[in-house]
Amino acid sequence: MELDNQANPAHKIHHVVTCCSWLKFTFLAMLFCVLVSPAAAYDPLDPTGNITIKWDVMSWTPDGYVAAVTMNNFQMYRQIANPGWTLGWSWAKKEVIWTMVGAQTTEQGDCSKFKGNTPHCCKKTPTVVDLLPGVPYNQQFSNCCKGGVMASWGQDPSASVSAFQVSVGQGGTSNKTVKLPKNFTLLGPGPGYTCGPAKVVPSTVFLTPDRRRKTQALMTWNVTCTYSQFLASKNPSCCVSFSSFYNDTVVPCPSCACGCRNKKDCIKGDSKLLKKAGINTPRKDNAPLLQCTHHMCPIRVHWHVKQNYKDYWRVKMAITNFNYRLNYTEWTLVAQHPNLNNITQVFSFDYKPLVAYQSINDTASVLLIVFSIF
Repeated sequence: MELDNQANPAHKIHHVVTCCSWLKFTFLAMLFCVLVSPAAAYDPLDPTGNITIKWDVMSWTPDGYVAAVTMNNFQMYRQIANPGWTLGWSWAKKEVIWTMVGAQTTEQGDCSKFKGNTPHCCKKTPTVVDLLPGVPYNQQFSNCCKGGVMASWGQDPSASVSAFQVSVGQGGTSNKTVKLPKNFTLLGPGPGYTCGPAKVVPSTVFLTPDRRRKTQALMTWNVTCTYSQFLASKNPSCCVSFSSFYNDTVVPCPSCACGCRNKKDCIKGDSKLLKKAGINTPRKDNAPLLQCTHHMCPIRVHWHVKQNYKDYWRVKMAITNFNYRLNYTEWTLVAQHPNLNNITQVFSFDYKPLVAYQSINDTASVLLIVFSIF
């Protein structure tokens, strides 16, 4: 991939991993890794980004209610990749899940006290996952059945939604008797998200299919989940190297840029073990299998200055995946540079600018690069 810019590049490179003071431009490159404050789940490049979980009570039942649960990914560049999201919570009373459409719990729990009609789940702390594509029509719900994969809002707003329907029993049959679930957790697909408490909000208004009449939910509550890279991993997940046409020297990623690991945690590129069956199969704990490198990063972003003229400069960016267990079929790169607000031409990818916030030097512009491989 390449991009042109009419302005002369400054030359000081800052990255979440490395800093080279002899250069004079500021560049921040991230592929699924962001520099954030360790004290809170906050991203200065996307300060309002979050995943909002909305519960809409659509009808009452003899012992509870039927709710539509909708998850919206309002993050600008962090999508939920395969194997998708996992949502959990704790019931406030003795609720059970009678049925689900568009999702399922991972465990049924102890339903022995029920005779005849058995609930879908009796656990106090249910764990819910999305259904896979291709399930029968009667098990589908609007925006369901994508294996828990959600695009980021900056990539594709229409694909940044996931939803399912749940029928809750023993949960109260009015706005006064319903108790909101507690202790929400969200994995997507690894750790890093922190969810706040459920809060009652004005009931959602819906349009009928013919768009001629408005209806509204009987009760609505929201849960907001935010992401912290420090919660996800104590080490960065990528690093940046640098080179230019006027110098044969390459500024590499620093040694142990993503943490120093034992030799048993990586594998050489020419190892015979790579031919072993199942060596590339992802693990449930998402543990990587890295190629042995001096930087020990799953991802390396290389920034190469190809041309530097008075009126414009051109850069080529190359992204290398060193994780044998994970394919990045859809990825997003975020780069910060003083001249990215003056791009004249790009190759091989789609892009859009991100708004610079007060927490960032106002001379810097942020570029959101989206590139999907099908």
